[in-house]
Amino acid sequence: MKEHAAPTDSRRLLIVNADDFGLSAGTNAGIIEAYESGIVTSASLMVRAPAAVEAVALSLERPSLSVGLHIDLGEWMYRDSGWHLIDFVVDVDDRIAVQEEVARQLEWFTTLLGRSPSHLDSHQHAHRQQPACDVVRGAAERLGVSLRHYDPRITYRGDFYGQTGNGQPLGEAIAPSSLIRILEDLPIGVTELSCHPGRDQNLNTMYRREREREVEALCAPEVRAAIEELEIELISFDDLRATGSLAPTSCAEGLR
Repeated sequence: MKEHAAPTDSRRLLIVNADDFGLSAGTNAGIIEAYESGIVTSASLMVRAPAAVEAVALSLERPSLSVGLHIDLGEWMYRDSGWHLIDFVVDVDDRIAVQEEVARQLEWFTTLLGRSPSHLDSHQHAHRQQPACDVVRGAAERLGVSLRHYDPRITYRGDFYGQTGNGQPLGEAIAPSSLIRILEDLPIGVTELSCHPGRDQNLNTMYRREREREVEALCAPEVRAAIEELEIELISFDDLRATGSLAPTSCAEGLR
């Protein structure tokens, strides 16, 4: 893998991270396609998910794909004018329970891959709420890895997403033209762009049909051409981890 210097110059460096790795075989297929034929550089593994073992096998065959942990504390779905819990993992208000579950998933990750994760984030951004924020931030500090929203080196972009905040379709947001506009707007330094590619129309999730459209956009020739024209350098979390020490922001700062 090409070595990358610390981002202290005027370059624009982009990590494209695919969430939900391991959610299903179709999700895995979409992520690998977006890695091999598109611009994905990293993925976040759900160790509790049905296709996690398959995802691990796929990643071990592709060592340049950074793999982090997508901490799963539950699944919420928007319906009847509100968010409802449809898959309970742990009481997110119970600090001890959250600590135990995060430790369990980290241990499971290490067992499956034989190493620690390249980065941490969480399903549906559950780690942005207390007490999970302090728990997961502490884990990131101990591991010396990046935590989404709380790494001062990284600008996070979550606007490549095909739904509104209440689950309404927003297909234009995941079109190749919208992705190119995001690329044109990248600041100097490191940016993480999250995505959710997949090839599975049978998922029991509110974000289902949009996943295939994300694959198409991430693999679109015009997107790759825009990256080259804009002189954006694609990197992974492993590349970033090699550049130096990590000093995460506080939970309060990360919520700004």
